[in-house]
Amino acid sequence: MAQVRIQKILAQAGLASRRKAEAFITEGRVEVNAKVVRELGARADPKHDLIRVDGKLIGDAEDQVYYILYKPPSVVTTMSDPEGRKTVHDLVGDIEERVFPVGRLDFDAEGAVILTNDGALANRLMHPRYGARRTYLAKVKGEPDEKSLARMMSGLRLVDGRAKALEAAVHSHTPKNTWLRIVVNEGRKHMVKNLCEAVGHPVQRLFRVDYAGVGVDGMRPGEIRRLETREVAQLKKDDLGAVRSGPVRMPARRHGRTPGGGPARKPATAAPALTVRPSRAAPRTPRRRP
Repeated sequence: MAQVRIQKILAQAGLASRRKAEAFITEGRVEVNAKVVRELGARADPKHDLIRVDGKLIGDAEDQVYYILYKPPSVVTTMSDPEGRKTVHDLVGDIEERVFPVGRLDFDAEGAVILTNDGALANRLMHPRYGARRTYLAKVKGEPDEKSLARMMSGLRLVDGRAKALEAAVHSHTPKNTWLRIVVNEGRKHMVKNLCEAVGHPVQRLFRVDYAGVGVDGMRPGEIRRLETREVAQLKKDDLGAVRSGPVRMPARRHGRTPGGGPARKPATAAPALTVRPSRAAPRTPRRRP
């Protein structure tokens, strides 16, 4: 293999972003064949050279791993958070390898997040040029008509530019809301929410069914599983835009919290037996007789 810049090797190994890898080099934390490297232009061969960061040997392609996480709501899709919120890192403690999430999923959204240490694949999945399809179920207010769905697919002008859905259709109904099945091939921030908002149907709950055809069907929030060989091969296909979604089922019922972080409403059941509890008011003082 030809020699490449060391910061690129570190990024592809999933250790850090390219910019952060450059900081590792200038800080003297990187060694190539037992020699500290501080020059940003330095190159190495990841197949033949021994590259260490903070004394730890980085893995090669044979050590690359691939997982899928069912991210619960109220979790940040990063490995750390300056605000102290719960992150993906808190959910992957049992994974021995150092993995990172591919792309982002909104804090209040839930569903499929791919985790890997394969930086080259991660960059490919996120790059708009390859058009990796993401399938969502969005619970929106009201009932969008055919005209609104057609507008989402033809394209709308949003705050960050023009955007459109590849597919937009009604998935199911509830008495007051509608579940829409929406497919996009971009990872722009709040894209699905902004598309729905633009046609007058704000999103109340957002669930990502799959990413590039790899989904969380049958999984529970917070659950992680290792990808099968066929799924990894699917992610490495040349035409990610042609990968279709598998079964599209409703998300798991929530327990404990709503998207906004407050208590979730309990499902409608028979009314519980009435329990009479003693009053906490202060005891009344008896009147004095004249």
